[in-house]
Amino acid sequence: MENIKNKTILVVEDDMASCELFKNFLTSKGINTIIAENGNDAIEIVKNNKNIDLILMDIKLPELDGCSAMIEIKKFRKNLPIIAETAYAFKGDKIKFISLGFDDYIAKPIKPTILFEMILKYI
Repeated sequence: MENIKNKTILVVEDDMASCELFKNFLTSKGINTIIAENGNDAIEIVKNNKNIDLILMDIKLPELDGCSAMIEIKKFRKNLPIIAETAYAFKGDKIKFISLGFDDYIAKPIKPTILFEMILKYI
């Protein structure tokens, strides 16, 4: 677990309650957390911060959706793990999002134990 302390995760989420939940959970594990409220902000943050180790990307976002933002980020940070997170969970979504280019997928409501295992898998 020491390998995650001081790592940086970008949370791209437009729901402020969800942002707070993510931030509280991640900081309790010693993870630095940056919040972006839309896909355009996420792209700019990643361009300007080489220390980001992982992105939790909501799919439904204002301005630029999560899928489009992921595609743009992967153009210049190909190996940066990006996990899709969405409340619109349907059978087959994991395969769909991974085929689009996401590294993994987690459905809301997010269970902390599953989220933590997923984070450990990538950082």
